[in-house]
Amino acid sequence: MSLKKQYLKSKPLCKVTFRLNAEAAQDVKEAALCGDFTDWKTQPLTMKKLKSGDFTLTVDLEKDNEYQFRYLLDGEKWENDWEADAYIPSPVSIEDNSVVRV
Repeated sequence: MSLKKQYLKSKPLCKVTFRLNAEAAQDVKEAALCGDFTDWKTQPLTMKKLKSGDFTLTVDLEKDNEYQFRYLLDGEKWENDWEADAYIPSPVSIEDNSVVRV
């Protein structure tokens, strides 16, 4: 798993590419990205499955912020990004949420 960040010079945005690797995804058919920027589960962003089995998605996020997120696998299992910038305890479960800082 990884986060790739590309800051735009013309706008206060950062293009963040979220990548869930095949090892973490295993037999998953669908992966979605949920977080502060998607109002969590109400508007998940569908990730694209690559031939390698990895899932990826690029999202524009406003600079100078931090966002909590997690991956939702097959609509039922939550997974963190273990290369996230930080982890914060979730307010709704005993697990942590991943954090991306841009």
